[in-house]
Amino acid sequence: MPDPINWGLSLPYYLIALGLGYLLGSIPFGLLITRLAGTQDVRKIGSGNIGATNVLRTGRKGLAVVTLAADMLKGTAAVLLGAMWGPDTAIIAGLGAFIGHLFPVWLKFKGGKGVATYIGVLLGLFWPAALVFCAAWLLVAFIFRYSSLSALIASLATPGVLAWFDQWQAMELFCLLTLLVFIRHHANIRRLISGNESKIGGA
Repeated sequence: MPDPINWGLSLPYYLIALGLGYLLGSIPFGLLITRLAGTQDVRKIGSGNIGATNVLRTGRKGLAVVTLAADMLKGTAAVLLGAMWGPDTAIIAGLGAFIGHLFPVWLKFKGGKGVATYIGVLLGLFWPAALVFCAAWLLVAFIFRYSSLSALIASLATPGVLAWFDQWQAMELFCLLTLLVFIRHHANIRRLISGNESKIGGA
């Protein structure tokens, strides 16, 4: 059965977990990594996004892989840090990390779309669901060749997977995170509907 977070208990710990998670999540690895590598400002190419997909548009696949890993692991790190105080603070820290990636204070609240950090938070909270997410992403990508569609379908399935495994608190969190992923992909959704979305491989 669902075990809702008791906000009236140890509120300072929850606020600390949320704040630390946000600070971790707001680290703009895509921007930092491309700057260190001496490439052009990732915010001025493609979609202007700081995530791995847009970093790939620099032509540096290695940088995109590093960005993907870093954006994932900051979500995982936030969850593991929050777990030091218990499962409730792990959930809250994961939420903070995801919001930090979407709305980083350092970049005037203009962040990424959150998919990598979504996976990282999921990995920290319940790793089998992260494997299911990745499997679903790969399957949809193989069939349709749309990265955005793969992320949307995989994220849509995630709350159901968590409920199946009786991970109710995580399920509640990922209902919210999935909604935010869809909101951040609003332009991609419009392009998918109109048939103008770019396919994996540039075709």
